[in-house]
Amino acid sequence: MYTAMLTPQGRFLYDLFLYRPSRSYEKLDRTGSGPGSDPDEPFDLFADVDATMLDELLECFKKYRLRSNVDIENMTEEFSCWQRFGGNLSSKSASTEEPEAASVGWGGGVDRAGESASKGNNFGWQWYKDPRLESLGFRGIFPSNTIPPLVESDKETDEKNYLQWRLEKGVAEGSTEIPKGEAIPLEYNLAGLNAISFDKGCYVGQESVARTHHRGVIRKRLLPLKFVDKSGKEVEQKVAPGSEVVDASSDKKVGTVTTALGCRGIGLLRLEEAFKGSSMLSIKGEDDVKINIIRPEWWPSEWFPDHQQQSAVS
Repeated sequence: MYTAMLTPQGRFLYDLFLYRPSRSYEKLDRTGSGPGSDPDEPFDLFADVDATMLDELLECFKKYRLRSNVDIENMTEEFSCWQRFGGNLSSKSASTEEPEAASVGWGGGVDRAGESASKGNNFGWQWYKDPRLESLGFRGIFPSNTIPPLVESDKETDEKNYLQWRLEKGVAEGSTEIPKGEAIPLEYNLAGLNAISFDKGCYVGQESVARTHHRGVIRKRLLPLKFVDKSGKEVEQKVAPGSEVVDASSDKKVGTVTTALGCRGIGLLRLEEAFKGSSMLSIKGEDDVKINIIRPEWWPSEWFPDHQQQSAVS
C-alpha cells in the first residue's frame, strides 16, 4: 500500500509504502502444505520510507502511538528496499511473474501461501506491483543479507536511472521532491497514485483534502517536463530545482521546476497555461532553454483543462 501522512491543514508530510510480511500460515512448508494459523503470532507492519526523513518519521510515529501497545523499531540494518522497472515489468502482462503465480490456490479465495511461494523467497518476502502505477514495475523489501528472487535476468542499474524513469511518468517521491509541510497532496497527484482515500474515516488533514477534492477543480498539478533548445534538441544539466517556468511571450510565471535530472524534470504548473496550444514555455533567465510538457498517459481525462472547461459549459 502507498500512503501519506499530512498536517492538520492537509499539507504533505511524508509518503510511505506499507508492507505486511507473510505470516507463518501463509507460507508453504517443504511438502507444499500450509502449516495453519497461529492465533498468538504477532502482527508486523513494515514501512518503506524516505531515508532522509527516517529519524523525524520515527518520532512522528511514536507521538501518535499514545498508549497503544505497539513497538516501533528502525530496521534499516536488517532490510533493504528494491525496485524492478523497465521493459516488460512496466506492463500488466502476467509474464512478469512466475508462471505458478496465476495457477496456485485452493478454491476461489486468494492463496497467500502459494502466492508467496511463486513470487517470493523461502522467508515469505515477495515482490509487489508498485501500488502507484503499473508502469513503475515492482517494489519489495528483503533481508539485507539476501538477494531477492527473480532478479537473475535483470540488469543492475544506478538509482539515477530509476529517478529518470519516475520523472518521465511525472511521479514524485519523498519529502525532497514533495515539499514537506507545503505541498498540497492533490496538486502532486497523490490521489491518482492511490495514496489518498475519499472513503476512509477520519484522518489527520482529511477535511482540507476532501474540501479541495469536492470542489472539483485543481488548477495546478505536477507535470513531467522535457528541457530542449530552440531547435528542439534535448539539453542536459541546465535546469535546477526551483527554476521558474514562464510563458516566453508574456514572461508570466506558469510554475516551478521541482525536480530535474539531465534533460528531464517535473514541475508544479498551472494547467490552463501549461496546455494552452499557443504557449511557449521557457526557464526564467535561461532564454535558450525551452520546456516541452509531457502529457501523462495515466492521467484521467477529468484532470485536463479542456475536460474541465467542457464540464463547466455543460
